[in-house]
Amino acid sequence: MLASLRLILFPLLALALSFPAEAATQKKKSTSTATKASAGTTVRRATAAKPTPAATPAIDVNGVPITRAGSVLVIDPQSGRILHEKNADQLRPAASTQKLLTALVIVEAGGLDEELVVQPSDTWAEPTKLGFRAGESYTRRELLEVLLVHSMNDAAVALARDNAGNVELFAAKMNQRAAMLGMTSSRFVNPNGLPAPGQYSTARDLARLAQAAYYNRTIRNIVMKQTVTFRYASGRVATFQNTNRVLGRNPYCNGMKTGYTDAAGKCLIASGTNGGRDVIAVLLGDTISSIWRDAANLLAWGLSA
Repeated sequence: MLASLRLILFPLLALALSFPAEAATQKKKSTSTATKASAGTTVRRATAAKPTPAATPAIDVNGVPITRAGSVLVIDPQSGRILHEKNADQLRPAASTQKLLTALVIVEAGGLDEELVVQPSDTWAEPTKLGFRAGESYTRRELLEVLLVHSMNDAAVALARDNAGNVELFAAKMNQRAAMLGMTSSRFVNPNGLPAPGQYSTARDLARLAQAAYYNRTIRNIVMKQTVTFRYASGRVATFQNTNRVLGRNPYCNGMKTGYTDAAGKCLIASGTNGGRDVIAVLLGDTISSIWRDAANLLAWGLSA
């Protein structure tokens, strides 16, 4: 009976959440209200959704959307209940999704409104970078915002070096925090997810990380942003778009972090909320043409499961 009910409800919700991967028009976000999910944590919940006509996704025998991602895990972050998994323990590069761990370490260290001075070594990260210069000063919060919204690799290096002295020592902090979260199948070498020997994670471990980040108020408020405006020391102002296209097109989506390298493929940790329910979907090793649709379909399914 439950399986039949889910098969009825999911296609209806999928109409509101799935969309063509090539669509360029962004959907207006619905009015949100703030509720408390845990002590000191503000969670914004969508109160309404405007249905978007779209083809119902292909589903497997259990009614779960079929995706092209190599590894998948869908979880209810409130209870920790796993709703769906596929190759969730397969070791894979996490690409920039691991910047959520970088952000968690930085935020928990505090002092976000204090300034750091850019060092020459901070400017060497490629390819997505702010392009700041040695000697310039920025607050940690400013760099954290562009790190999470537009995935700036040099911002990650500057924050890591400022926090621990160098990237290697910061990676040790990342691994220590990951162990505390129960991420037993992960090892991190740098703060930005750029390819490095011996660096890997799993969909299951990243879901544990995403749970912690989801209920961190500072991180949560940043990953929800459609854009972030950055003022360079020279006075130049630039506005950066969130790299998470599901966030811009889906009224249920409220974060979290994208990732891509040739080795990792398209990666995405996507979160969504509706009617008091929350869901997080981790997708690793997907394709450029299907990642956004796959993530939206999994959010739809998870919120109706």
